Parts: sequence; structure tokens; C-alpha cells
Amino acid sequence: MSDRPHLDLSDYLPYLINRIGAAFVARYESDLAQSGLSIAMWRVLAALSTSGAQRQIDVAESTSIEVSTMSRLVTRLVSLGLVSRTRSDTNNREVNVELTPKGRALVSRLIPRARKLEADAIAGLPPAELAITRQTLRRMYDNMAGVADETQEPRNLAKSG
Repeated sequence: MSDRPHLDLSDYLPYLINRIGAAFVARYESDLAQSGLSIAMWRVLAALSTSGAQRQIDVAESTSIEVSTMSRLVTRLVSLGLVSRTRSDTNNREVNVELTPKGRALVSRLIPRARKLEADAIAGLPPAELAITRQTLRRMYDNMAGVADETQEPRNLAKSG
């Protein structure tokens, strides 16, 4: 064995996680492109479909998208007629975002395909293992968010990607 440092990608967790995400994106992009959407735009629509109208900054956090990127995404989604954006009644600096009827209809058409891709990915996994996997991934994210807090200047943890 060489003294050179090495990294076996087949056993490196960040690579494995990214590989799964890339495979999902590769399969879902054509569905989204037909509607003029990117994966990031899809995440915004999915978050709004689950949680309803919310502050733009909260959507950024829940989707792991940078606040500045979120603003551009929401502007594009507004221009497509899929979301509406309004100033908060209580704080003029806050922006609220929600799906329009057109946005809700589109999400309703796209969710079954997203669920099918997820089903393909988890095929053959026992429910107990899947529950542990989800719990583990959430914990890993929390760990990484905590590391970012300790090693960098304060910032919004919602990174794009």
C-alpha cells in the first residue's frame, strides 16, 4: 500500500449522496424542462405545496437555497405565473410567497413523477431501514449545519445545490 493519501469514492458518503441526487436530477430534468423549471425551482414549488404561503427566507432555509438565489428563483416563478409574492403586512422587509392556482396545478402533475422516482430509488429497502436512512440523513445535515455555524461567519445555512 502506498503512503499517498487516497479516497475510495465507492465508500465515501458525500460522493454516494451526491451520486443519488445526480441520478434523480438526470431522470427528473426532462419532466421539469417541459414546464420551464429547474431542480431548484421545483424545490421551491414543492416546499410551498407542503407548507403553504410562507416568508421567502423560510422557503430558502427549508429548500437549502441561498437567499440571493431564492430571490431570483421567485422572480422567475412569478414571471411564469406559478407563485405570487407580496410584502408582509407586519414587516415591510419581509416577502411572502405562495403558489398560484397555476402553480398548484403544475405541482399536482409533477408530484406523481417525483414519487415514482423516489419509489424506484428505494425499491427493495425494508421500511425500517428506510426510516433509519431518512433519520440519519437529517442528522448528518444538522451536523454539517452546526459545523458551518462554528467555523464561519454567521450566515443563512441555506446553500444552493
